[in-house]
Amino acid sequence: MNVLELPTPALVIDAEVLAHNLATMAAARPGASLRPHVKAHKCTALAAAQFAHGHRSFTCATPREVLGMAAAGLGADLLLANEVLDRDRLRAIAAAQDDARITIAIDSPETVAAAATAGIREVLVDVNVGLPRCGCRPDNAGRIADLARSAGMHVRGVMGYEGHLMALDDPAEQQARVADSVDRLLLAHAAVGGDVVSAGGTGTFHLHDRVTEVQAGSYALMDTHYGRFGHPFEQAAHVYGTVVSATPKYAVADVGLKCMGMDHGNPSLETLDGNGADVWFLSDEHVTFVPHTGVAGVGDRVRLPPAHIDPTMAMHEVAWVASGHEVIDRWPIDLRNW
Repeated sequence: MNVLELPTPALVIDAEVLAHNLATMAAARPGASLRPHVKAHKCTALAAAQFAHGHRSFTCATPREVLGMAAAGLGADLLLANEVLDRDRLRAIAAAQDDARITIAIDSPETVAAAATAGIREVLVDVNVGLPRCGCRPDNAGRIADLARSAGMHVRGVMGYEGHLMALDDPAEQQARVADSVDRLLLAHAAVGGDVVSAGGTGTFHLHDRVTEVQAGSYALMDTHYGRFGHPFEQAAHVYGTVVSATPKYAVADVGLKCMGMDHGNPSLETLDGNGADVWFLSDEHVTFVPHTGVAGVGDRVRLPPAHIDPTMAMHEVAWVASGHEVIDRWPIDLRNW
């Protein structure tokens, strides 16, 4: 099948660009020094490709991701890097521990109790290193670790996510503030102990030399938000659409809010002959745009690189893998939902 024959909107991954991105990251952070975050793609087939590049441990954002990765045979070392209180979901994860190594993030007495009651064996203390989201204070991490050990769980170490620093325009400021976040994490680690110090993401993967692993995810497929910072990764994923209406002033394609993550702003758009366009807005099922040159006709194909790849992937049921214009594989986005 040719990509031009796909029903649209269609999520298409460029096989050669994906291979470049995976190899580039594996060279920079080989083996266990990278714990790829599957929330960025929610696809066990893509995770298997990361596994083939030497990464045996993975970060997950949801219980479904954990269980899906384990069922796919990719459960050598899974970290659920979010707090979970749902007893049923925690019990399901605990039941999978005989076939997969699963570690759960904790940051409070309540999350400790929930994990212990469900039968979770291994935990990691989540530390707030500056992002106002989850994580305990660095000076409280030792107490949380002690509670977990007293409940019979093995504490593997600490994690902290400096998500507020992923997209700073000033490299010197970013480096200094990441160093400050790592200082906080290492302070917590001194009180917690364990072998794991986990941090980072695609935006800061190159700044970490004091942690044991980095939790990068977006690097595999990329988006225009990260693309403007000069990282050595290229845009591998696009949403293809079809022009369904056109006037001499603007055109409309069938790619809307329901298939494109919008929290980082509008996506960009290009025609398949390389002509760019100004995107006016997206509505539920449509994107309205003006080509930079010429006009777009009804039936023309366009493609949009997402501004934020993670939520975009979660909106699609399948990704089509292409080499040039030839579709060579079909990957289910099988880790969607919770």
